[in-house]
Amino acid sequence: MRFAIEEINNSTLLLPGVSLGYEIFDYCSDLLSYGAALEFLTQKGRGAIPVWNGTNYRPKVISVTGPFGSSQTISVTPLYMPEMIPMVTHGASSVQLSYKNRFPSFYRTIPSDKYQVESIVRILRQLNRNWVAFIGGDNDYSRDALAVFQDEIRPANICLAYQDTIPQNKSLIGRLFNNIAMFNVQVILVFANVEFVIPFIQKAIDLRVKEKIWIASETWSMNQELIKKSQIERIGTVLGVTVQTHKDLRGFDEFINNTVKSRHENACTDMDLKERCGQICSDCNSTSAQTIIGEDPTYSFVIYSAVYAVAHALHNALRCGTWKCANSEIIAYPYMVTEALQQAPVLQCSSECKSGSRRVQTGFHTCCFDCEICAEGKYINHTVSVHILESVTQTFSSLPRPTADPYSCIACQKDEWARIGSTSCTKRSIEYLHSDAPLAIFLMFQASSIILISMAILVLFLCKNDTPVVKSAGGRLCFLMLCCLSMSSISVFFHIGKPTEAICTLRNSVFVVFYLACLSCLAVRSFQIVCIFKMAAKLPKAYDFWVKHGGQWITIITTTVIMLFLCILWIAIEGPKPNQITLYSEVILDRTYGVIPIFYVIVLFAALLGIACFSFAYMGTDLPKNYNEGKSITFSLLIFFISWVISDGAPVYQRKAHTLRQSLLCAVQSVWYTLWLLPP
Repeated sequence: MRFAIEEINNSTLLLPGVSLGYEIFDYCSDLLSYGAALEFLTQKGRGAIPVWNGTNYRPKVISVTGPFGSSQTISVTPLYMPEMIPMVTHGASSVQLSYKNRFPSFYRTIPSDKYQVESIVRILRQLNRNWVAFIGGDNDYSRDALAVFQDEIRPANICLAYQDTIPQNKSLIGRLFNNIAMFNVQVILVFANVEFVIPFIQKAIDLRVKEKIWIASETWSMNQELIKKSQIERIGTVLGVTVQTHKDLRGFDEFINNTVKSRHENACTDMDLKERCGQICSDCNSTSAQTIIGEDPTYSFVIYSAVYAVAHALHNALRCGTWKCANSEIIAYPYMVTEALQQAPVLQCSSECKSGSRRVQTGFHTCCFDCEICAEGKYINHTVSVHILESVTQTFSSLPRPTADPYSCIACQKDEWARIGSTSCTKRSIEYLHSDAPLAIFLMFQASSIILISMAILVLFLCKNDTPVVKSAGGRLCFLMLCCLSMSSISVFFHIGKPTEAICTLRNSVFVVFYLACLSCLAVRSFQIVCIFKMAAKLPKAYDFWVKHGGQWITIITTTVIMLFLCILWIAIEGPKPNQITLYSEVILDRTYGVIPIFYVIVLFAALLGIACFSFAYMGTDLPKNYNEGKSITFSLLIFFISWVISDGAPVYQRKAHTLRQSLLCAVQSVWYTLWLLPP
């Protein structure tokens, strides 16, 4: 508490120009501590009990923090309610304190026992244990918890086998264990303050109680003295429930070290303070800083939060800004702080996570959490407001329920996508070349034009089959080339529409077989032209052998059969199949390459044939003008190489355009050669 107040007084952001004073009393007992409780209400000094005299009454304090226990709190709280003096406690968890009509200005920074009991019941159900003993202390903390526990276990099908109260006379504790043994209870819920629990557990150790399951309430589950007790591990398994884990307070350890050092140097000699209950601390000067730091850390943060709750409420009541308080000259009355506490949807242990982030719980209490942004492909969407500062005007049970789990990032479906920090998923678009797309219409029109032009030339050549022009163009070789060119152009139609297994198979095989047959015709045609003008005179016998035995047809048939065999083998083992490439916001319908080694062999064979054809054609570019086919073939093959390099080297995210570019470039190539094929 001192640490929090000194931190606030040194702050320039919270209550600037306003200093908080404080008095700390140890609540010894209801009887002895009433003097200190009444002194907070005095106006002029100790012992002056306030009596309303028609004038404005201003008590000594504007807020009270504590006491810790539920019974102590219930006993003194009525003193402060008439004047609406806010009480912010860090340890009073009784269900009774949630009643608005009795405690209108009561607040706390821990949840009601109702939620702790609910968690314990869930633990028992998880362990599949339904025969339980409830051991409590002689106070409201235990009695209220027992009442809630009895209500919660009925629908959970859990039976309360035995319940009792730990006697203050330590010699009578042994009878509790005799009764537990008589009822054959293996699970013992100890819901009591630590001053009751320590002798009870010590007695269990002394009696060598074994093989029990102990459920510890939050008051003693983190107690360091019990953890260090010798042979405590022999009593069985201890499962503890805690309000929250220790949350580090920056600078707290250093503050404790400095305080203890200062206390040792300046020992208290004021006898008047020692006479007052709560100020006597005979062990303070002999207690080390490490002992204090090593105590139960559970309540450090909730005490810290209680002080800051009051400070923030006073900050709002005085209309404070960053540099000063507008109402710093006005007297602050307790009811102003109470109103400010009610008007904030109160204080939060943790600030609400930003949109697209999930909560990562940092302790038992669901109000304390860190925030973690949801990763790509996941989303979270919830609207919830959970508070650590509970008032009687709005209990935890009446808070709005989340519309979705605020602790889990939900994965999107396979056909959905989401950015980092998303609150919803978006359907992925399905990408393929639709038949009604402008590009598809253009490609189909182009391919149809190529086929019609090729067929028209074919019909014309058939009609003029015996003319010198047709014979110079290649004769029957020209017919085969035009047919193969038309068939390869048909493969363009297989790139349009939703891919199926049949379409994927035909898409590659039809183009490869017929286009390479056409390419072999071009290679043979180029070779013959170069051979006639540059090699026939030097190697007349070789040329005669080529012509006499139909070398051109053997070459064409051989290359076509090889390619046909490779395609059949490719399809038989594992040919191309439909495939989905899932990218960030879209799904591209593509196809696989089947057996990759055979695919590479086909590509390599086509590349070698293309290189051979290009070499022969380039050698004929310097021939006479009437034999200028080499120029058109060379240009056509350049387009062929460029189209394959672009399409096969496309990254994954460009695969949807892969087949379009290939189809477009091959179509341009086909048109170009068809036009050059026409005789001058």
